[in-house]
Amino acid sequence: MEGTRYERGLANLASVDGEGGRAVVESLGDIAPDLGRYIVEFAFGDVYERPGLGLRDREVVTIACLCAQGACEPQLKVHVNGSLNVGMTREEVIETFIQCVPYVGFPRVLNAVAVAREVFAERDGAASA
Repeated sequence: MEGTRYERGLANLASVDGEGGRAVVESLGDIAPDLGRYIVEFAFGDVYERPGLGLRDREVVTIACLCAQGACEPQLKVHVNGSLNVGMTREEVIETFIQCVPYVGFPRVLNAVAVAREVFAERDGAASA
C-alpha cells in the first residue's frame, strides 16, 4: 500500500464517486472537517483498500446495505452513481435492490429504486447535454 491513508482514500473515492465524493467531503469542511477526513481515510483509505473484493463488488455490498438501512437516499445516490462508475450496469443495480426485497421489504426497495431512477435520468440528461 503506497501513500498515506488519506492519499489512498482520495484515489479510491475518485475511482468510485468521481467528483461527487470529493464534493461531499468538501461540503463538510466548514462544519466537520474531521468527519470528511474520517470518510476518506477510514472508509476509502482502509476499508476500500482491503484485498479480497474489487471496487465493483464493494459497491454492490454498499448499495445493498444502504437500501437495507433505509433513510440514506443522499448516500445511496452517490453510491448508485459509484456502482455505475465501477462497471455495474443499470440492470445489475436494480437486480441488487430486488434481491433485497425478501429481507428488507418493499418500502425500502421502492425508495432505493426511486433513487436509481433519479440517478439514471440525471446521467441520461448529462449524456445528451
